[in-house]
Amino acid sequence: MPIRWRLTLYIALVIGAILLVLGFALYYLSRSVLLSGVEATARSRAIDAASTIESGKRLGDAYVGQLTLDGVVLLVRDEHGGLVRKENLPENGKIENTIWRRADRSGKPASGMTTISGDDPYYVYAVPANPRAGPALVVEAASPYEFAQHALETFGTVLVVGIGVAVLLSIGGAYILAGAALKPVDAVTNAAREMGEGDLAKRLPVAYANDEVGRLTITINGLLSRLQAAFGRREEALERQRRFAADASHELRTPLTSISGHARMLVEWAIEEDPEQAKRSAGAIHAAAGRMRNLIESLLALSRGDESTGIEIGRHDLAAVAEEASQAAEAAAGGRVSVEYVRPEQAIEATFDQDRVFQVVSILLDNAVRYTGDGGTVLVGVEEENGGAALQVSDTGTGIPEDRLPLVFERFYRIDQSRADGGVGLGLSIARQIAEAHGGEIRVRSTLGKGSTFTLHLPNRPRTQG
Repeated sequence: MPIRWRLTLYIALVIGAILLVLGFALYYLSRSVLLSGVEATARSRAIDAASTIESGKRLGDAYVGQLTLDGVVLLVRDEHGGLVRKENLPENGKIENTIWRRADRSGKPASGMTTISGDDPYYVYAVPANPRAGPALVVEAASPYEFAQHALETFGTVLVVGIGVAVLLSIGGAYILAGAALKPVDAVTNAAREMGEGDLAKRLPVAYANDEVGRLTITINGLLSRLQAAFGRREEALERQRRFAADASHELRTPLTSISGHARMLVEWAIEEDPEQAKRSAGAIHAAAGRMRNLIESLLALSRGDESTGIEIGRHDLAAVAEEASQAAEAAAGGRVSVEYVRPEQAIEATFDQDRVFQVVSILLDNAVRYTGDGGTVLVGVEEENGGAALQVSDTGTGIPEDRLPLVFERFYRIDQSRADGGVGLGLSIARQIAEAHGGEIRVRSTLGKGSTFTLHLPNRPRTQG
């Protein structure tokens, strides 16, 4: 059963139960008041008549007419039960003797219910009267229940009809009220039904932000926002993966093509017909295999970084690492480029993985030497910075255009492939990955035609420790 009908029935049942309880309470209260009024009438008329008789006054016709208003029957009996006077008694009507006998014998008022004629009940109140002169008498006043019963029947009928109409109205009102209360839910349901996997940018309508449905809708919208962000990150990751696979395939295809071509040449004719060409082809195969090995090692390094392989943290002197890497770069440059290391006055200690950071510095120096023309200079310095340590590698190379600065850390990105000297564009990606694993960063600034400066910053306390 729909929630709307369940709410309607629940509200109607609650209202119906309340109306029934109130109806029964009003009916019995009204009945008690009406019956008490009948009894009070009989009592007061009998007492008034007995008081008049005891005072020695005569019950005049006018006074008796007042006592018998509203259908009250007035009887005066002697000590033997004989009727001394009767007023307003219906024809062939009589009152049982038991009530006046109790009053006569006890000398106290007595009351009870009886019928005078037919089935109409009367309330009888008997009062002993002792006049100053004459025998003792008993005064009886009988008040009919007929008017009270008619009033109760009319009131009961009105009450039943009123409760029935009220219950029907409550059902209609509850149905409308439940519909109004559930309207925001219907709107949310319809909006959610229209949303597909590609519609996560849509949001559910919030009619009233402070009620339960509004808070639920806001929570669902927050969940949708997180799902949208998660799907966005997933798509970005998939796109990077596809791009990475395509770039890796492209980079591997070039040396494989060279190896395949030279190997075919060797097999078909070079070994037998041209030993010099065979030697050159073997050298080309060896060089291509070396490029493939470097590429695969770089890919493995990136893969280890993506899998968040633990790093071996320790307290080390960054200046010593920078000096060792500078000496290796100086030797590799072979005098084509000058690599100068500016030794700080004291040790610059930080917490890092020495082998990983040495790899980062080597990558920065290798890039600086590669993109610096003959006779240029690469300058290396270390200093304390913002509670951590910073290493700078500056060169006097060609520089990087400003619009390409954000791209230099992308995988397989190379600014000038004609001067890359066999690089595949993975070094800076690996360097940034290692720096971020230490909770640090690599910044770059460059001036086109004048050179670039890469800065490795390592915090005193790394974000992760292996």
